Amino acid sequence: MPSVILDGKSLSLSDVVSVARRGAPVEVSTDAAQRVDRVRSVLERNLAAGASIYGVNTGFGKLANVPISPDQLLELQRNLIRSHVAGVGDPLPAEVVRGIMLLRANVLLMETSGARSIVARRLVDMLNAGIHPIVPEQGSVGASGDLAPLSHVAYALMGEGEVEFEGTANGERGTVAAAHALRVAGIEPVEFQAKEGLSFINGTQAQTSVLALLVHDARNLWRTAHGAAAMSLEALRGTPVAFDERIHNARPLQGQLESARLMRGLLQSSEIRESHREGDPRVQDAYSLRCIPQILGAVKDAIEYAAGVAETELNAATDNPLLFEGDVLSGGNFHGQPLAQAHDFLAIALTTLSGIAERRVDRLLNPDSSQGLPAFLAGSPGLESGLMMVQITAAGLAAECRTLCTPASIQSIPTDGNQEDYVPMGMAAALKCCRVLANAQRIVAIELLSAAQGLEHLKPLKPGRGALDVYMRVRDAVPALDGDRPLTPDIEHLAELVREEALV
Repeated sequence: MPSVILDGKSLSLSDVVSVARRGAPVEVSTDAAQRVDRVRSVLERNLAAGASIYGVNTGFGKLANVPISPDQLLELQRNLIRSHVAGVGDPLPAEVVRGIMLLRANVLLMETSGARSIVARRLVDMLNAGIHPIVPEQGSVGASGDLAPLSHVAYALMGEGEVEFEGTANGERGTVAAAHALRVAGIEPVEFQAKEGLSFINGTQAQTSVLALLVHDARNLWRTAHGAAAMSLEALRGTPVAFDERIHNARPLQGQLESARLMRGLLQSSEIRESHREGDPRVQDAYSLRCIPQILGAVKDAIEYAAGVAETELNAATDNPLLFEGDVLSGGNFHGQPLAQAHDFLAIALTTLSGIAERRVDRLLNPDSSQGLPAFLAGSPGLESGLMMVQITAAGLAAECRTLCTPASIQSIPTDGNQEDYVPMGMAAALKCCRVLANAQRIVAIELLSAAQGLEHLKPLKPGRGALDVYMRVRDAVPALDGDRPLTPDIEHLAELVREEALV
């Protein structure tokens, strides 16, 4: 697997996925390391000349006006990290922590941070060694950046606290002391110099790591949802006329155009369509079938908006203060409002995707709308309940998604003695969006299960080539319903395949 080279300016979403999930090795660009070390020397000259610099020789936040003597600068940085290790709740998944480590190392290689290159190098060493700090998921308001999550990472880099590490006594991954893991891996703990602790924890990398992975998964789910929708349309003997290119060229929204193009491809050469082309009294289908491009197209546009925010943030300077050719400027790039709003918008988009999928599930199972399919797709309706319960499960998940769409990005509670008087709650937005994604993946899995069963009742006719391919993948994973059986294993197996991109 090729290495991902960090230089502070060219990290991509695909790089994040490769490192976070696939364990791609990471290297630090020599040129970038040399550049940041030159900037570090400028900062040190300013300090030697007696300049007062926020967070370097002053206190933090509300305590910014408290001067710190030169002989206490290292203690100031250590105290900052230790005092900010205040996260609570369940640990973030290892893939999110790996993303945080990658992003933080990349940002430290920007010439604005003022940290030595060794800080980024040691963080990369930890990442490559599979040493993952334990980072609780709660405790960040998203400004001044993700202080608590990043402090848990910095704490481990100092050789303190606990980490997950494969170098345990029995060779399995387990929780060990950070000092032990670093010693086994041959990595020296970092002693943060002036400004370096602040540079490390002032930033949006926890929110951004989550968003980068969410965007990747949302893009995959969006394509998979079209496969499920195409199967449903075929099972319900709907018409593909609504996907005619001329209709969508008359309203050329990018997502809508792409969605219609996908549907046309999935439905091409459908035997089912040919069987009822003549004599079908329906002029048009219900919205959940006819308006797939308009609805899922809008979802796609929202996903790409979130992707644009994430892509910018991957290579953005988000700490404070920032160094510019010898000037040290205090600002607010650590504020996570853009990310919080992107997470909220993405949650709304994924809930929309979930909602339209649930409506198609109901149409497939409800004998009043299923175009002649047996009630609940049961073999012997009445004696058997068939897939009756999966629509109830989907409805419960969809309702939860709607509840989770309440925006976090407007829920500011002032912090730090009212110095940080408007905060974005970015991690709250991120965590609830993760929950929405998981619900949406299961709802699409339920539609795949239901639509595939619907197609069983139309055999020997075959759906369009693309829909048939999706059907075959579903059947490779889950057999057709032949009498009632527990459905949880089917749903969860298909949802896992959705997450693994196996049904695109």
